[in-house]
Amino acid sequence: MRVQRTIRVNRPQETVVGYLADFGNAVQWDPGTMSCLRTDQGPIRVGSTWRNVSDFNDRISELDYRLERLEPARLTFVGRNKQATTTDDLRFSTDGDTTTITYDAEVRFNGVLKLAGPFLRSNFEKLADEVETSLAAVLETL
Repeated sequence: MRVQRTIRVNRPQETVVGYLADFGNAVQWDPGTMSCLRTDQGPIRVGSTWRNVSDFNDRISELDYRLERLEPARLTFVGRNKQATTTDDLRFSTDGDTTTITYDAEVRFNGVLKLAGPFLRSNFEKLADEVETSLAAVLETL
């Protein structure tokens, strides 16, 4: 399953990317995230990791996320557990102090959960809509 949202905020790209590069901030903008704790130390860099606990469709899941790409105009996080692999790919462009974020989120289920994917699509779309609204609101306060 894959969803894409485009979010525009009146903040400089450098500020937006800097904030979103710390996936631990997901607790502030992702309504499904219950906790997201860094599991390594040092500056945020490719290879930085987080343990994310989320509630999706009334089920609690834990995923280990890794920052796979850290560029001035792109961030990619990959989360994994036995049931699924998720990819959050964020691309950024700027026009003055307005930053446009193209947020692609993909979930690939493993094993028998592959069969459940089509039934969860509407819930995934709903969550993406909620993320779009809350992420814009949080970024506007930076």
